[in-house]
Amino acid sequence: MTLRKILVPIRGDGRGEAVLSYAAALARRHSAHLQAVHCRARPADFIPIGVNVPRAFRAQIEAQGETLAREEGAALREKFLALLPGLGIEPTEEATAPTDRATGSWTEAAGKMADVIRIYGRLADLVAVAKPDRDANLGVNSLRAAIYQTARPVLMCPPEAAPADFGRRVAIAWNGSLEATRAVALNLPVLRMAEEVVVLDGGAEHSATGGAALLVYLAEHGVTARAVSLNARDHPGEVILSEAENQGASLILMGAYSHSHEHEVIFGGATQQVVDQTAKGIILVH
Repeated sequence: MTLRKILVPIRGDGRGEAVLSYAAALARRHSAHLQAVHCRARPADFIPIGVNVPRAFRAQIEAQGETLAREEGAALREKFLALLPGLGIEPTEEATAPTDRATGSWTEAAGKMADVIRIYGRLADLVAVAKPDRDANLGVNSLRAAIYQTARPVLMCPPEAAPADFGRRVAIAWNGSLEATRAVALNLPVLRMAEEVVVLDGGAEHSATGGAALLVYLAEHGVTARAVSLNARDHPGEVILSEAENQGASLILMGAYSHSHEHEVIFGGATQQVVDQTAKGIILVH
């Protein structure tokens, strides 16, 4: 199992550069391919919803919208290609990327970002999206689509650029749950390439899925790790973030939304606390 393709959906909201920096850091570490997909607005998206627009005026709006979408896409592509050298990524247009160096390509896809993620994310090894801004209602649907509709690990990226040590020290938030189990199993390549892995052991219902058992499983897969115990019953998300900081982790790996997304948003939960409060890159798996 290797990390070969990282999907980075992009739209013109000014949040793409930070996401690219996180995705590029992992691409360099794994000699992976970074596929940027521009989520280009469809002409029909420019028509006001619920408003009866005359046919001739509708055609004019759609034509202008198509022109604007093409111009925005061309400008974003030019900016993306200009950023790649500084990110250590080699641009390519080949269908099959080389395996000995990090590469990047640009794709245009018409539709809303959540729909593009759902379609393109399923054949990626990792989907990178921006941390949502719930107050501004930005990125919430994109994160949900990535987590629930791709069956892939999701790298959620804060608004600041990735730190130089991103991915070197990884903290695993562990409680023996199905979601945490899938997070570990799907991200063994990331764990193998880390210089240090620490298990934040919040306890499990049985010793067979406890922190000590996880250390044995990781060792069987070539990952040397150590564990620290957490008392995370109250405010578990805050405890995870605090201990990850104490351990010097630049990346957190965790299962996501063992309760439904709506339940955690309304009533609170470990995942939602981490999503709302983190300043670190986090890989989430449902």
